[in-house]
Amino acid sequence: MFSKHEASQLRKEFWTTFGQYMKPVPSFDGEKVNWLNYKTGEKDVLFKMDADNKKAAIAIEIVHSDIEIQQLYYEQFLQLKSMFENIAGKDWTWSLHTSDNGKLLSKIYRQIDGVSIFSKEDWPALISFFKQHIIDLDQFWSNAKYGFENLH
Repeated sequence: MFSKHEASQLRKEFWTTFGQYMKPVPSFDGEKVNWLNYKTGEKDVLFKMDADNKKAAIAIEIVHSDIEIQQLYYEQFLQLKSMFENIAGKDWTWSLHTSDNGKLLSKIYRQIDGVSIFSKEDWPALISFFKQHIIDLDQFWSNAKYGFENLH
């Protein structure tokens, strides 16, 4: 088990390593991109990567504060689902539900279990997982982003 400080340092080291690994990789459009802090251009559509001691996940999260607009965003993603699956594959979970506290949660995500950000032996698998899927999301978004410009 790690102290909070050690865990924080390992997390920081992993994400720094991943960022350095991805730095030379251009976006689908050939531009320089910050893969760790990917900017979709839509403040309510986020690409998130996360890992802990048991799993890793990458997600598109829709976070608009207006429930109706958030649902509209999610429906737009559903309309683009076949394009998304052609680029990113079919092994993604599409989730739209209300939390216990009444907040609407919308996300499209993919997860792998049995890996730990705290185990450097798992880092190659984590880097491979995140690299493949963030590049896929970038390619999808390069084509799909225009369908979201007038939703808010």
